[in-house]
Amino acid sequence: MSNLISKAYSEPDETRAPDKTTIQIVDLEGVNAARLTLQPGWKWSECIKPIAGTDSCQAHHVGMIESGHMHVVHDDGTEADVVAGSAYRIAPGHDAWVVGDESIVAYEFDNSTVTTYAATS
Repeated sequence: MSNLISKAYSEPDETRAPDKTTIQIVDLEGVNAARLTLQPGWKWSECIKPIAGTDSCQAHHVGMIESGHMHVVHDDGTEADVVAGSAYRIAPGHDAWVVGDESIVAYEFDNSTVTTYAATS
């Protein structure tokens, strides 16, 4: 394993593009990191649920939002907003959507989520 690995999201190892979503993944020798771009109108239950096949998102998210505004509602009814400049940890069992007319650009660092989120196979 290298002591230093740097990769550009402009040349990702993998790109996924579900409805209103772009996920660019870089593989840092077994640790994956992703840049998510979620367009205005994106909602997990409309854009990702058909791929995931679950009633709510069962992924564990750890990341930060560079730009945009997201609203998250958990299955237990708790909800919160995550805005640009904020780090987040979102537990499994939630829905989320873009608030407003600005795309969300977020970076995720939970290796298991990055590896499987919105994957079709």
